[in-house]
Amino acid sequence: MRICRVATIPFYFVSQLKEQIYELIEAGHEVTLITSSGPELSQFEHHKKLNIKVIEIPRSIHPFKDIIALFRLMVFFLFHRFDIVHSYTPKAGLLTALAAFITKQPKRLHTWTGQQWLNMKGFNRIICRIADRFIGLLSSQCYVDSPSQKRLLISESIIHPDKISVIGNGSLAGVNTSRFNSDRWSVADREAVLKKLRIPSDSTVITFIGRINEYKGIRELFSAFIEICRKRNLDLLMVGPIDNEHNDIINIIEGIHDHPRIHFTGYTSTPEFYLAVTDILCLPSYREGFGTVVIEAASMGIPTVGTIIDGIIDAIVDKETGLLVPARDVNSLMEALLLLIDNPDFRNSLGEKALYRCRTFFNSKTMNLLTIKEYEKLVITPAIKHAN
Repeated sequence: MRICRVATIPFYFVSQLKEQIYELIEAGHEVTLITSSGPELSQFEHHKKLNIKVIEIPRSIHPFKDIIALFRLMVFFLFHRFDIVHSYTPKAGLLTALAAFITKQPKRLHTWTGQQWLNMKGFNRIICRIADRFIGLLSSQCYVDSPSQKRLLISESIIHPDKISVIGNGSLAGVNTSRFNSDRWSVADREAVLKKLRIPSDSTVITFIGRINEYKGIRELFSAFIEICRKRNLDLLMVGPIDNEHNDIINIIEGIHDHPRIHFTGYTSTPEFYLAVTDILCLPSYREGFGTVVIEAASMGIPTVGTIIDGIIDAIVDKETGLLVPARDVNSLMEALLLLIDNPDFRNSLGEKALYRCRTFFNSKTMNLLTIKEYEKLVITPAIKHAN
């Protein structure tokens, strides 16, 4: 099959789908990636069946640049026929759905990983909801990375139930349980990482991994951490790029950037390096997809404190593999973190159950195979029936 995947930024492909992309290639399929420019593209190794096309797709609404991106996508699709065009991320989803529909690409797929309009109000909310409905209308099949997200989109009349499904038990591509394996790090290895980060060896480490943006609950996380830090010995690792497109997050960070026990690492292609010294993962988002980082942490035996929102409620089993708290609730977040900080046996028990659940349901090998079978069902099976 000739498969084209489109995302707004290359970080998405690298952080979420890189392994699956190479699994598709190993299965004999040709893959083309379309995304904006970025340093992450250098992480893809050269392969004769992997093509990368850079088309700048703005993340925020920008009519002039959006029209240029749409035109470039249409031109590219006119000269390249794909068996499957599969888009991810909101803006790429809308522009790809339009371009692929106009140029009559046969199989037009989109995967939703959280709805940005959930926390919007007024005109912006209306526009983003309409955009998602257009994606559903113009795509031949859509997917979502968790059952709760599927229920939401159907209940909000974004898409007809017959056109949306979840592959396996959810997540985008599962987790590589060999890569995210705590057995890879010895005590000496962990001590070396802590020393490099200037974190005391007896500290409890809370880690956030992801794009640092206000909707990730960063304001609440900082407030809870600073309050707990006055009473407990702990450090906070902030792993991921700062979303400089939004002034709100810049203002929040300016107030705490010099805190001696909050450590910003920037973007990393090896989050397992930081998970190796993590005691608790914290993901207090307002909106989220399935939350791949949750099962990456689970694969290393680490429990997560997350919020009661669609997506995360499928990644965390409350009081079994982690703890769930209401979004935007600093006090509840603080109580949950304190519970795990003060009760290491309970924390370890949650981590063990998280590990078992991850290996049972979210192994990347299984998820990648299911995705390939889904593609084959859409393309190869109909072709065989037509030939007969």
